[in-house]
Amino acid sequence: MKIFRVIIMLFAIQLNGIIIYAQQNINAKIIIQTVDNLIDIKGVAQNEDVTYKEGLTYLLYSLKKGVGGNYSKNSQSGEFSLSPSEEKELSKLKINIQKGEECKVFLFIRKDDELISKDSVVIKSAEAIEAKKFVNEGDIEINGLVIEDVKTKLGKDFYDYFYQKISTSGSQYNFIINITEKPSIGIGSKISIVIDDRIIFEFMTRPDDEFIQAAANEALRYIGIYSNQRKLIYKNKKI
Repeated sequence: MKIFRVIIMLFAIQLNGIIIYAQQNINAKIIIQTVDNLIDIKGVAQNEDVTYKEGLTYLLYSLKKGVGGNYSKNSQSGEFSLSPSEEKELSKLKINIQKGEECKVFLFIRKDDELISKDSVVIKSAEAIEAKKFVNEGDIEINGLVIEDVKTKLGKDFYDYFYQKISTSGSQYNFIINITEKPSIGIGSKISIVIDDRIIFEFMTRPDDEFIQAAANEALRYIGIYSNQRKLIYKNKKI
């Protein structure tokens, strides 16, 4: 009986450690300052825990819609760590926005490729900034929005081919497609297609154009399957 109690205690301690590790307690924040028609955007991370956090990555991304309906994007990404209770500025973006234009800004923070915190804001114009709020990715009325966070030439080649194919496919998706790349041992890397915080498709790269193009086509196929499943789930929720 005593041995059984010891085993239970050890299991509880181990489980508690897993729970503490899973709860990263990292807060992503977007801070905006307006000077005339210029918008200064800061991506900030705050460690709300008393433990040191390392191995974190961020992506600060802006997408501006012009008066004529054309889009322009800007992004910054990198790795960082946080001391206990530290608040750190990760990156800055500066955009010029005129009356009638709109800009959506996103900040994603990941740990080991898993999204642990995010923030977003919509800027209507320099004179009127909406109250900062979370923007559901499914509520963004932008078709074919692809956010890339690649690190290598192979990753860039994949993104270029993928974006060309999805732009000419005629498919319209009302969700954000995230392309992330994580270096691995050797000359290759792992590229993941992430939608709604789920990995839809991933593969290891190799220096072969035909392979990269085939991977892009396969990624598009998986995205189409996921889109159909997503619509079905949404339809059932409406019933």
